[in-house]
Amino acid sequence: RALTLDGAGEGVRFFLQPDFSHVTSEVILYAMGQSFFSLSVGVAVMVTYSSYLPKEESLPRSAFSIVALTLVITLLAGLAIFPVVFAFGMEPSQGPGLLFIVLPAIFSKMAFGKLFFIVFLLLFFFATITSAISMLEISVASLTSKGKGKREKMALIVGLLIFVVGVPSALSFGILSDLKIFGKTVFDLADYAVSNVLMPLGVLLVSIFVPLKMKKDVLMKELGVSKNKGYKLFVLWLFLLRYIAPIAIIIVFLNVLGII
Repeated sequence: RALTLDGAGEGVRFFLQPDFSHVTSEVILYAMGQSFFSLSVGVAVMVTYSSYLPKEESLPRSAFSIVALTLVITLLAGLAIFPVVFAFGMEPSQGPGLLFIVLPAIFSKMAFGKLFFIVFLLLFFFATITSAISMLEISVASLTSKGKGKREKMALIVGLLIFVVGVPSALSFGILSDLKIFGKTVFDLADYAVSNVLMPLGVLLVSIFVPLKMKKDVLMKELGVSKNKGYKLFVLWLFLLRYIAPIAIIIVFLNVLGII
């Protein structure tokens, strides 16, 4: 429905047509942060969940499926939102709140729109709560694996701590909207710190740690690689992980900081 609105074509062009004049080191940092966040890379979510997989599960196949599905869903979401943004004359840089402006406008143009909007909000709630659970599992698994308490107790304690820490971010859309730290609201500052600093830093440390600490034969075994099966791709992957990824992340960081 979004693609049939008047002016939707401009939104599609905005979403899909690249403008390389706007590509800066800061934009690349944002892109890395968004990619790492979407794929749960750099925060140990994938490491934690992959530890629960059966031995016969193919890690490369699972990784490819996750990346492919994330890409498809991202494209569909963009094609649903940006055409409506331009059709209704909205500003595409309004941030997360745009979701609750654009989607009601879409559903208002549909038959049984209110019903579909309620269903969407329920699905959106389950999507966010399951994402929160996956993040919670990292701390819970780490604490319980070290014998520091039962899962139920640790989940409750960590969940309450996260809730308390997250309250200022939630209130930054309301009564704390005028509170600025380094020119950003509490939510924007937390989002920037996590997505554009901590996650890339986590990926940088992983890209350094894995080649240094994990033996090549162990990596091959975990990835289901042998001399006759996927070895060339494995060598390329290891080269990218060992050299290209950390160097690229460091260069972007230094450029954003104005050092180079």
